[in-house]
Amino acid sequence: MSKPIPVVCVQEGELASAGLSPAQLAWAQASDFSGQRGRLLPVPDAQSALTSYLFGMGATTDRPTLVTGLAGTALPAAHYCLEGAFGDPTMAAIGFRLGAYRFDRYRSAKPAPTLSAPDGADAAEIDRLVEAAIIARDLINTPANDLGPDAFEAAIRDFAKVRGMDIAVTAGDDLLKANFPLIHAVGRAAAEPPRLIDLSWGDPAAPKVTLVGKGVTFDTGGLDIKGAAGMLLMKKDMGGAANVLGLVHAIVSAGLNLRLRVLIPIVENAISAASFRPGDVLPSRKGLTVEIGNTDAEGRLILADALALADEESPELLLDMATLTGAARVALGPELPPLYTADGELARLLMEIGLASDDPLWHMPLWSPYDTMMNSRIADVNNAGAGGFAGSITAALFLQRFVTKAAAWVHLDIYGWSPEARAGRSHGGTDQAIRAVYGLLKQRFPR
Repeated sequence: MSKPIPVVCVQEGELASAGLSPAQLAWAQASDFSGQRGRLLPVPDAQSALTSYLFGMGATTDRPTLVTGLAGTALPAAHYCLEGAFGDPTMAAIGFRLGAYRFDRYRSAKPAPTLSAPDGADAAEIDRLVEAAIIARDLINTPANDLGPDAFEAAIRDFAKVRGMDIAVTAGDDLLKANFPLIHAVGRAAAEPPRLIDLSWGDPAAPKVTLVGKGVTFDTGGLDIKGAAGMLLMKKDMGGAANVLGLVHAIVSAGLNLRLRVLIPIVENAISAASFRPGDVLPSRKGLTVEIGNTDAEGRLILADALALADEESPELLLDMATLTGAARVALGPELPPLYTADGELARLLMEIGLASDDPLWHMPLWSPYDTMMNSRIADVNNAGAGGFAGSITAALFLQRFVTKAAAWVHLDIYGWSPEARAGRSHGGTDQAIRAVYGLLKQRFPR
């Protein structure tokens, strides 16, 4: 491999103390470079040959971000190394490499820049967290014609085999025999049958951690059909499952000391004569009956059966990820997923770790008075909150009814999509909550 090209990171306003050579300093000043966030300045030698790049890190008061990802996005294909004031070496390298991410499955692949791990960086941690993010991004970006329920199951089988995980699949009418009526009802209208993937890994005697990921490969809304604009991004409705799989990769790669179980209900919410209907009353694994107020609130239905199964063995931590509600985006936007849990200390730790790893979360309340919004006159609960208020909270409260034994439960209402490119994240499917949750599990269950 050729000698890497230096990318010299400079904090804004600190050019004079950045350790630049006199020639570099003079060139930066002549080019009006002061370390502006994201600015990239090529530095030539006396013969106009490229020697390095200066890269602006922005102000020191900025919160931690994957700002080096802006360099990874902008630089031409070559091999680089980071120098200067880039902060935490592991996070800087992760940012750079995530910025270099490309989804080229459907077009000619273009070479991407590569990076040598900086001195002091944890190279293995960089690789596992970058790969975790890429797993999530690639899955979300793949359209539903190539990632329907059958293909998603096949991809998960390959994923499990590579990592030495046990796998069991319950599909089609076997879901009814195994008492997963909500998963079956949501997916029965599609050409490819619904299914529940059950993965396990680790020492059976270790603390039990169970992850649940929403795997709706495409969501038409069902008979309460979405408009055309509302369907455009619905290939991403399996983003919860995709991010759970990325998280699983990090956990297994790090060899954390836990007994891991992963439940992924996979369905396509399609329309046919077999579709479940508004007004139907459906049984659930938990024994609660659910009146269908809206067939477009399908994600919480399949999660309910999966959470009920997970809860039966009283895990130490039960965590689900789901692209669940538009209300979450109205409240907090696409970059800040709501975090729901009754454990305040657990929420504080997740938020703290998330901020430090540019994977932010925000603790939202499980506001029990809103439970009445899901009252039903003929069933135990309605799947859609009345009146349209507090939609993310009522969805979380709905799920909470199906978790009674777990020592701690966390629900993450992620978006899984970047509407525009930003530092460390290209436009399109994106990783959310992987680094935050992995960081917590690494603290609690070190190998």
